[in-house]
Amino acid sequence: MKHPKIILTALSLSLWALVSGGYASAADQCLDCHGSDDLSTAFANGATLSLFVDRRQLEGSVHAILDCQDCHTSFTGDDHPTQVFPDRSAHSQFWSRVCESCHSEFQGIHRTLLEQEGRRVVCTDCHTAHAVQPVAVAFHDTLYCIGCHGQPLHLATRDGSRISLQMNPADLANSVHQRLSCRDCHFGFTAKEHPERSFRSPRDHTLASAETCRRCHFDKYTRTLESIHYELLSSGRQDAPVCVDCHGAHAIATGRLEKVVNARRCAQCHEDIYVVYKESVHGAAMLSEHNEDVPVCSDCHRAHDIPDPTTAEFHLTIPEICGNCHSNSRIAGKYGLSTQVVESYVQDFHGVTLRFYKKEGDLRPIATCTDCHGIHDIAKITAPGSPAVKANLVKRCQKCHPDATANFPDSWVSHYEASFDKAPGVFLVNLAYKIFIPFMVIGLGLQILLHIWRYAINR
Repeated sequence: MKHPKIILTALSLSLWALVSGGYASAADQCLDCHGSDDLSTAFANGATLSLFVDRRQLEGSVHAILDCQDCHTSFTGDDHPTQVFPDRSAHSQFWSRVCESCHSEFQGIHRTLLEQEGRRVVCTDCHTAHAVQPVAVAFHDTLYCIGCHGQPLHLATRDGSRISLQMNPADLANSVHQRLSCRDCHFGFTAKEHPERSFRSPRDHTLASAETCRRCHFDKYTRTLESIHYELLSSGRQDAPVCVDCHGAHAIATGRLEKVVNARRCAQCHEDIYVVYKESVHGAAMLSEHNEDVPVCSDCHRAHDIPDPTTAEFHLTIPEICGNCHSNSRIAGKYGLSTQVVESYVQDFHGVTLRFYKKEGDLRPIATCTDCHGIHDIAKITAPGSPAVKANLVKRCQKCHPDATANFPDSWVSHYEASFDKAPGVFLVNLAYKIFIPFMVIGLGLQILLHIWRYAINR
């Protein structure tokens, strides 16, 4: 028998109650008052605490075999001393020490918590005071873990830093992981085992936590192996972002529903770029209008297999990236934009050259969308100072064509289809070709047929 003292005390108290009469047990006498839900006590700081004890919870507890005096040893039917505590924390710390009279063999994380300065976490934070359940049962409930981790806990690292282990239950309740239990991610922690872990620094803790994600999201994890972030991490850059840096640890939201939040997370590392982006036509619309149509970082750079944007390979894919939105009739049509911008680019000199060299595997610096419109500082083409207006476009052209004059951009009819009002010369030439070429093809076919017919008659 593990605790004979407890059993003997309970039996003696029960025998005393039967001999003395009046109460079936000492607990019945206490519950005459503490069974009332309006009974409470006040602390010196003015806060109050309910002293109500639910009989059903007490009878369903692992401590059902005990009587009140087994824990509250200074209280009897004849002697009920008045105790005043400065606050609720002091009250909890005082009464939690009663647990040590029977549960004295504290090891591991429990010993660490009990010896922690200030002793902010006490037994009842996890196990409650009266409705104490077997640990193996209670551990299946996330509330069991929050009993400790809802408190201001911290983990000290070997470099002298402190990592907060406090978790806000609301974060998990609003997370996409709300149906998971703590053990689904924090494997290795059970009702009987709560290993103490040591890390060199807070960053080491973050990197170790990110490894947990791949157990469920292995497809996403394998894609990150092709990312510029993983390349930096492999080269020794421990500040390169991992899963929890972008998605968070507990307050994890779906990527598409939190576009603004995701863009701001990129700003943790790329703040200078984010400052420029939020002033652009895309960023301003997203932040001020909460427009879900405009692209954020992950729309252009992808979310997991992020390529190196400084490479020639990435530069040559820019027309395809821009085309994801600007060739989409649902999005472009909503804002009166042409859906032919990418198609018109592909058909002009730059686009034709780009396709040719890509096909040949020759990666040359051919002008793409960002060379004229900018990268993160994209503005409306009608806005003053926009790189796409004629005055600024000349400067752009001169980066590749040093001899370009002020009239050089006039050879380009922009991305919009030529009309009689806009670029009439190009419009009339295109119209002439649409008439002349079919006429020539039909005439040539007719000539061949007449030649065959004449040849057949002459035979």
